[in-house]
Amino acid sequence: MSAAAPASIARLIARELNVEEKQVAAAIELIGEGATVPFIARYRKERTGGLDDTQLRHLAARLTYLTDLNARRDTVLKSIREQGKLTPALEKLILAAETKVALEDLYAPFKPKRRTKATAAREAGLAPLAEQLLANPALDPATFAAQFVSKKAGVTTTAEALEGARHIVVEMLAETPAIVGAVREKMWAEGKVRSTVAKGKAEEGAKFSDYFDFDQPIEALPSHRLLALLRGEKEGVLKIGLDIPHADKSMHPAVSTVMAKGGIARKGRPADAWLAETAEVAWKTRLAPACTNDLFARVKERADAEAIKVFSTNVKALLLAAPAGPKTVMGIDPGIRTGCKVAVVDATGKLLDTATIYPHEPKRDWAGALMTLAKLAKKHKAELVSVGNGTAGRETDKLVAELTAKMPELGLTRVMVSEAGASVYSASELAAKEFPDLDVSIRGAVSIARRLQDPLAELVKIEPKAIGVGQYQHDVDQSALSSSLDAVVEDCVNAVGVDVNTASVPLLARVSGLNETLATNIVAFRNENGAFKSRSALKKVARMGPKAFEQSAGFLRIRDAKNPLDGSGVHPEAYSVVERISEKTGRDVKSLVGDKAFLSKLKPRDFADATFGEPTVADILKELEKPGRDPRPEFKTATFKDGVETLSDLKPGMTLEGVVTNVTAFGAFVDIGVHQDGLVHISELSDTFVKDPHTVVKAGQVVRVRVKEVDAARKRIALSMKSETGAQPRSQAGGRR
Repeated sequence: MSAAAPASIARLIARELNVEEKQVAAAIELIGEGATVPFIARYRKERTGGLDDTQLRHLAARLTYLTDLNARRDTVLKSIREQGKLTPALEKLILAAETKVALEDLYAPFKPKRRTKATAAREAGLAPLAEQLLANPALDPATFAAQFVSKKAGVTTTAEALEGARHIVVEMLAETPAIVGAVREKMWAEGKVRSTVAKGKAEEGAKFSDYFDFDQPIEALPSHRLLALLRGEKEGVLKIGLDIPHADKSMHPAVSTVMAKGGIARKGRPADAWLAETAEVAWKTRLAPACTNDLFARVKERADAEAIKVFSTNVKALLLAAPAGPKTVMGIDPGIRTGCKVAVVDATGKLLDTATIYPHEPKRDWAGALMTLAKLAKKHKAELVSVGNGTAGRETDKLVAELTAKMPELGLTRVMVSEAGASVYSASELAAKEFPDLDVSIRGAVSIARRLQDPLAELVKIEPKAIGVGQYQHDVDQSALSSSLDAVVEDCVNAVGVDVNTASVPLLARVSGLNETLATNIVAFRNENGAFKSRSALKKVARMGPKAFEQSAGFLRIRDAKNPLDGSGVHPEAYSVVERISEKTGRDVKSLVGDKAFLSKLKPRDFADATFGEPTVADILKELEKPGRDPRPEFKTATFKDGVETLSDLKPGMTLEGVVTNVTAFGAFVDIGVHQDGLVHISELSDTFVKDPHTVVKAGQVVRVRVKEVDAARKRIALSMKSETGAQPRSQAGGRR
């Protein structure tokens, strides 16, 4: 993509974002120069007029789409031009197409295609027959067709001539953009998706029972329902289709559209009946399958976008969850037969000690397990115990609870954490490099311990898809999902900032302007030369060129540096602004840092210049108040209710504390400590109407819920966050992952 994108692209994106074209053009130029979204959002506000990271992400995605569209448009124009069929009117339509679908509709009649029955009919000289009947329905088909009977051409009867002509007309109707577009939109506006259970699949496909006899307008079909339907079809449980409801004996509404757009009508003329039948054939054989596929692709794209948005939002919430901070943590990866793996890490995440305990079946060494945990806690002065929430998680949590009750002098706080992705990390190449001599299962315990200290620093080591907070994540476009999640991780890492002297390679690799190679070089330089003393020292790292330094420096923190700005979000290019503030106020930089009362009185406009405008100066003043501030919330823990450990322990009316594990379009899943997440349906999140569950709850949040209903057979738990007097829940169709 060239730095100067076509003006049409900037104009279109500006319209979508409801911003000025010059803002979009500036952002496109910066992207073309190699700038990242976090960098542009934070340090180039003057250039873009303050476009935020959400707007910039949309802009970047649309830029890619529209650039691809333009490239395809050039290919289409070239192909039609080479065929000698490009008219000024057609060229105008092609240049005006704003979607790939619209462009392909226009190209369809000219696209090189395999030999068809219509091709054979044209070669047999039947094109004039087809064209004349379509243009002049007053002609009698049988009489007129007799003229085209030719043994030499392989047309031996009138019926054969009419059959060939029908193939040609069908192709013409099915490849006319106006007809295709009208039929597609007719089906979109009036079509219904219908699903039924496949024969003999009712019992094994019980989880899809909400869709055994289901229909809903395609235009209104929520993303989670479509993805559930598609999964049910994939598993052979459901049969799904799309059609416009109509009386069996009446003309199909889509056929009426084909006739109207194709200039066909029933007026009693000789060719009317033949043409109407041909329109019906065109619908049944070409338009219905093509439009059904197009519309399912459209709604699937929408569903994917929604599911990816949900997944991304949840990943963001987990990554930006409250860190426990630099504390010694004992991590436990629960297990039954193979035992519970224990790992103790120090305040920096360094592994201190490991053990395996067997409190559960078959050994049931409860006392021995307690003794081992007590020794480890005492030896390393552990402050927190992080227990994975998988198999035997509640039972192991009970063990730790007994330890804290019997030995309060240890001062331990127990926390259950999501162990999603821990096994992925433990078996990864990264974990093998970090702990080459450590058993795979122990590595999982290390991950469980560290993610309590700093969820962001630990979870970046795991592929985002493996974190397990998505909605049908395996059913959506995997490329789009990866792209979105990578963007989320990048935004989170750069929003928090990274301590360059403690960060791992995976964490550094997510910093704006850096990649795995540069991240590896930074760690290697650090190991060889000791901790970085200043940001400028980063320039000595191999392959850290001016561009990489520009893009990354503002997000890299040097704690306790000689220059306090090196530990802040102030970019080195703007240190001169702080020096100007220092000169004008008569205060040295060190005394300015943290003096909120003084800084809040300063006016950004007094320190702005042609290079650094008021938005940047305002950001600098805010940063000086609390350099390197962490935007993440304060650390809190949830307490599961004693005696409530399995599904059978739950009773309607119980009020419990839990942790939100996943937020979807239809509600929130909450871990209440019974090995099966409960669902707070969107209608039960609040006493007031909720449009988007993410506005009420987020992944990792501690919440209080009330048990409404327990379906042990289907392992479903209905929860509520409403007050006791709240309304009854609405239908929960499609509400499972």
